[in-house]
Amino acid sequence: MNAYLETLGSRAKAAAAQLNKTSEKERSAALLAAADRLERSAEEILAANAEDVKRAEEKGVSAPMVDRLRLSGARIADIAAGLRQVAGLSSPVGETIYAYRKENGLLIEEKRVPFGVIGIIFESRPNVAADAFGLCFKTANAVILRGGSDAISSNAAVVNALRGALAEVGMDENAVQLIEDTSRETAAEFMKMKKYLDLLIPRGGAGLIRSVTENASVPVIETGTGNCHIYVDESADIDMAANIVFNAKTQRLGVCNACESLVVHAKIADKALPAIYAKLKEKNVEVRGDERALAACGEFVPAAEEDYGKEYLDAVLSVKTVDSVDEAIAHINRYNTGHSESIVTENRENAEKFLNEVDAAAVYVNASTRFTDGFEFGLGAEIGISTQKLHARGPMGLRALTTTKFYCRGNGQVR
Repeated sequence: MNAYLETLGSRAKAAAAQLNKTSEKERSAALLAAADRLERSAEEILAANAEDVKRAEEKGVSAPMVDRLRLSGARIADIAAGLRQVAGLSSPVGETIYAYRKENGLLIEEKRVPFGVIGIIFESRPNVAADAFGLCFKTANAVILRGGSDAISSNAAVVNALRGALAEVGMDENAVQLIEDTSRETAAEFMKMKKYLDLLIPRGGAGLIRSVTENASVPVIETGTGNCHIYVDESADIDMAANIVFNAKTQRLGVCNACESLVVHAKIADKALPAIYAKLKEKNVEVRGDERALAACGEFVPAAEEDYGKEYLDAVLSVKTVDSVDEAIAHINRYNTGHSESIVTENRENAEKFLNEVDAAAVYVNASTRFTDGFEFGLGAEIGISTQKLHARGPMGLRALTTTKFYCRGNGQVR
């Protein structure tokens, strides 16, 4: 490991030990100070962000991806609001999960405790730096951040503000650190920092997540990509379906909870697809469909097999027609990424079947997939959306950033 990462790691380990001695009240006060400092630093942060946005546009980065990168005064205010929300949440640290007293009087309790040092590897969105810090800090974890080169100026400005706030309130500013070397070699070494990292969380596209899960020697929580589906059932209210699909697809194109795939019952395809497309055309969405979808709406283009498993992060949507809810569920479970799936239906039995049989972290009835988010789920600013099944699944809030420890109290018992 290079000396730079060794320094960051040792500082984070020391900061985590100090955080473990702080009270929740102290950590909450520090988060409020961090929120204030971010807003006071808005001018510097926006200037840094403008540099990143300019570089991205000069490189020809797509508009949705630039949108992920771009900050504004309103977005900085939202980031600060996220920190304040986390400050107001109850920390799970110290919570008793299980208690058992043996016949010999030995008391055994399982409690939630911090991981220690958490590493976050992420792409593009500068808000991730503050969101990750807030959740980690509230749960008494130090965090080392490694963002992408495309957002390095923005990330540095955000982290500088956060560190300044910690110093203001007498906390160890090394509770949050940014790896400013964005080379792949340093990223690869970061993934193997078992000496210092207790947990590694990747946030980004499929390539990043695959790289981390395949190369890390540190335990990883996989935050997957979002090939999210909406199934319009035979009994669906077509106006409702059109509104839900329009929101899920177009509110923000470059996000993991956006709808990328539409599944429609063949019996209502002739009515539903033209109605849905009439709204999607407002945002110039290209629709790629199978033969029956093309017959229902002549403005669609033919879909290839790879379209059904693709996270576009763009104004493109695939359409598959099916003959039953069972066929819809089978199609979704084959192509989805375990993120978020929705059914639009007036049939309660089909709704329950969909909820129970679709394999995903979040499953909806008559609602947009865009709700899969830490804020919307009442968790505060999320660390990511876990699409795995171990430890944490779905939007990861405070509890996902704790592990457990057994506290055993006796008075001389021996076995």
